[in-house]
Amino acid sequence: MPAVTVNLQKIVSQLAAYYGKPRPPITSDPFELILLENVAYLVSDERREEAFKTLSKHAGTKPQEILSASGESMLRATGLGGMHREQRVSRLREIALIAMNEFGGDLRQALKLPLPKAKLALRKFPGIGEPSAEKILLFTSSYPVLGLDSNGLRVLLRLGFGKEKKNYTATYRAVQVAIKDQLKNDYDWLISTHLLLRRHGKELCKTNAPLCEKCPARKGCAYFESTFG
Repeated sequence: MPAVTVNLQKIVSQLAAYYGKPRPPITSDPFELILLENVAYLVSDERREEAFKTLSKHAGTKPQEILSASGESMLRATGLGGMHREQRVSRLREIALIAMNEFGGDLRQALKLPLPKAKLALRKFPGIGEPSAEKILLFTSSYPVLGLDSNGLRVLLRLGFGKEKKNYTATYRAVQVAIKDQLKNDYDWLISTHLLLRRHGKELCKTNAPLCEKCPARKGCAYFESTFG
């Protein structure tokens, strides 16, 4: 792809004009964000939130509540979250045990550690890699880092930020380096950027057969220029 010539803040403005202002995350609590990552598997965002709300209503979303909740109440939530519902009940209990044993039931103090240590603390939990850890740090307003999911990462790669490497971790870090100087030190902007890039990757800039002709950011996009000339 050609070298990046686009301005990230301009791209974000174009996406916001196209999609509208994104709805804020359902929670800003770090433990709840970890539960949200694990309560469902391969389902829509709407279904994941439904499963999380059911968990909150019937079992609770504090470590102590998860550990004392009945299997039936937990299954009501994980059953909405796709396949392997029993395995996900076990995983949610494992998450609660880690929170109690490693952090005394309160993760917020761990998020005040220096950034590398805060990310390592979050990565003790199943289902939390570096991108998810950075997203949690962003959504909790702990560190102004732009955590990216696979959709957002794909959008930025196609725009021309960074190059795809041999593995996902290396690609993720290459993109982070490429965008670093274009980020705002503003939590609201960063959260909106995460959500807009994710939505764009899911709806238009898809893995297969992206709908480039509808893309509000196609002008100057490296992928569009290399594909359509």
